Parts: sequence; structure tokens; C-alpha cells
Amino acid sequence: MAKTKTRYVCQECGYESPGWLGKCPSCQSWNSFVEEALPSSGTAAGHALKDIIPYGIDNIETAEENRWSTGIAEVDRVLGGGIVRGSLILVGGSPGIGKSTLLLQICNLAKTDGNILYISGEESLKQIKLRADRLEVNNPSLRLAAGTDFPSIKELIIKEHPSFVIIDSIQTMYEPAFSSSPGSVTQVREIKSGLMAIAKTLDISIFIVGHVTKDGSIAGPRVMEHMVDTVLYFEGDKHLSYRILRSAKNRFGSTNELGIFEMKECGLVGVDNPSTYMLSGRPRNVPGSVVISGIEGSLPMLIEVQALLCSTVFGMPRRMATGIDSNRVTLLMAVLEKRIGLNLGNYDAYVNIIGGIKIDEPASDLGIAIAVSSSFKDKAIDPDTVVIGEIGLTGEIRTVSSIEKRISEAQRMGFKTCIVPDGNYKNNIVVEKFAGIKIIPVDNLTNALNLLL
Repeated sequence: MAKTKTRYVCQECGYESPGWLGKCPSCQSWNSFVEEALPSSGTAAGHALKDIIPYGIDNIETAEENRWSTGIAEVDRVLGGGIVRGSLILVGGSPGIGKSTLLLQICNLAKTDGNILYISGEESLKQIKLRADRLEVNNPSLRLAAGTDFPSIKELIIKEHPSFVIIDSIQTMYEPAFSSSPGSVTQVREIKSGLMAIAKTLDISIFIVGHVTKDGSIAGPRVMEHMVDTVLYFEGDKHLSYRILRSAKNRFGSTNELGIFEMKECGLVGVDNPSTYMLSGRPRNVPGSVVISGIEGSLPMLIEVQALLCSTVFGMPRRMATGIDSNRVTLLMAVLEKRIGLNLGNYDAYVNIIGGIKIDEPASDLGIAIAVSSSFKDKAIDPDTVVIGEIGLTGEIRTVSSIEKRISEAQRMGFKTCIVPDGNYKNNIVVEKFAGIKIIPVDNLTNALNLLL
């Protein structure tokens, strides 16, 4: 009997090694290598070469992508206008966040010209039916199946030829040609390749549910995200009622769009006015609380930033941030110490973006710096003021993008004053458009703090 050949594969990034390694040289993960048997030579047989014909770019005809609406405006916006035929979409999120709920609602609301096939490897058909009854899912074109054997699933998809398919989840699927366990790097990679071939060959749109690791990234090799057309992350605290759908990759639309949902008894419901949600329960006339105007894709929203400073107990002060990069907070505090003269070295600093949202745009810099200064001086900011601006290392306030959208959102929500960069005020703002709100330009951090504190 021929000896079975094996290899060791990193379960974090897919790096392969002929022998076991304690630390992966690719992703630096410890104790992540698992022994897997190599496929037999028959499964890796070569294919006959086919002629590849090049075409001039001017001779290639293009047409607008044919999309299906999911029936949920928030999802359509994040996808770039709807589901593209033949696309492969990966949906990731922590357990219990609502991935299966959202996809089952899409099955009920999406208008297609064929059947919808929902394949579950984690739940029985009765369990799916109970959840569908709770969500009032009654689409007659929806067909359910339960199983984990991938060859059988491929045959079912080819036989039924639905408009789009949902695989929940890929970590439960099993390809018998490989001896590794379900969810391993080899299994996920090969199954993803098979689904990609089905999607592109038969023009079937496929949603794939993926588990996430403890650091929030989708489990499996990074090549899995490179192979698919769209990667969606479903974020939020499962103990709270609000969820955020964010696009990390999209070949058919923008990756800056954001969808906000509220989990109710009837399922996930889109939030039409995110600013109201973000500012609900906001304290007034309390030190350390500031409102900023952010942009997520094409969607402006007002967000509350809170900061708390207290004397440190140990020799090294703590710098903690939720919803924003802690390194950015440390940088802004260094600017406050050097340019403004605030003695922050003996204080622990805690900065929080309220609402569970994560922001990474520089336009939030001025709001964070003012929140920290407000808490340090124990002076409250006018609750009807919105702050916008990026801070440079010399303390200057730099211009930001989409300034008129940001001011319009503050005006719509009833705020009276808006602090903006001086460069935006001179070049981009038509003051006459914003009746009822006072726009004040600032050119450096010192002037902004003197104006507000």
C-alpha cells in the first residue's frame, strides 16, 4: 500500500510546510499548523490546454450589471445597488449577531426571476422553518435544504439552477476528496473554489456565511476574501439592538457605504435616521461630551464622542479608546501637551465613540481633542455645537471632505453652531445655504479651544 503523503497547513493564513512549525513564518501565529493529507494524484490530474484568444479593449462590449433588489434599502446601498448576477458574496460576523436572520429576510423580500435556495449546515429544516415563521417569511419561491456534503450540494445547485443561493455556513461544509476536518484551511479553500466556478459558470449569485475569529476577521485563509466579489461584515454588540453592515470589499460598488439596522421581534429593520439613533440619550452640559459630524460613504451622521480623564494610580498612564484607533488618541494628546501646554502625562485617558460605531476618518480629530480638553478642564461644551476638523502635528486645523453634507446634517438635527476648518470656510462653503446655524471657522487648535472652553 502506498504511503499517504501529508503536509502541515497554517489554519490562520493557509501557509504550507512539509514539517510542523511552532510559529507560522507568514502570519506569525503560534501553534497553528495542522497535519493534512495531500489529495491523490487522480484528483490533481491536469486538463487539456485550451487556446486563449486576446481581444482589443475597444472591441469588448460592456453592459450595465443586471442586479436584483434585496428588498432592504440598507443592504442594497451597501452592495452598490443590489445583487449582481453571478457574484459571490461573503458575509461575516460574530455568533448571534444576526447573519442568518438578515439573509432569511432577503430571501423573503428579494424579487428574482427564479427560485431561491437556502442550504444550511448548522440547522435542521424544522429549525429554519420556526425562524422563518417568526420573521414572517413566506416566499413561495424559497426552497430549503440541509446538508454538509459538498459534492451533493453542488449537484443540487446544478439541478435546481436557482437565481441565488445561500450557504450557511461554509465552515460546516465537507469535501470528501480531502481528509482534513470541516472548517480547515484546505476544506474552506477548495469549497470556495467550487462555489466560485458554479457562480461564474451558471450565472448564479451565491451568499456565503463565514465565521469570524476572536480578533474580528473572517476565519480561514486570507485568500478566501481575495477570491470572492464582495465581503460584508456584520458588526455590533449582540446584547444591544443595533447592528451595522459594512462592506470591506466590493467589485461592483463602493466600500465606504454603511447600513444600520435595529433588531426587533420581527427581525432586522433598517434605521432611516442614524443621527437620531447615535445621539439618543446624550447628556447635556456635561464635561467631556462633544458631537462631531462624520461621513460613512455617502451617508452623513452625527456622532457623540466622550472622553474621561482621571489621575493615574501607576507611573505609566493608560490610554484606552473604543470605536477609534487608540494610537490616534495618543497622537492627539501629544499635540495637546506640546502645542497647548496641557499636562496630560499624569492622567489616564478613556475615549469612547457612542453607539457602537467605529470611525477612522481624520475629520473626527478636532472633536476628540476638544472632548479630552473639556474633561481635563472640567468644563462643558455648548450642547448645540458640532465640531469638524483634522488636526496636524503642529496644531493646525486642516480641511476635510464633504463639508457641506456635514453642515447640512447638523442643521437638519437642530444644532445652532458648527466649528469648521478655516480652509473649508474660505473655499467650499456657501454660507447663505445654511440659515439658522452659525458657522465659525478656526485655523488652529488654540483658537478652537479658546472659543469653546
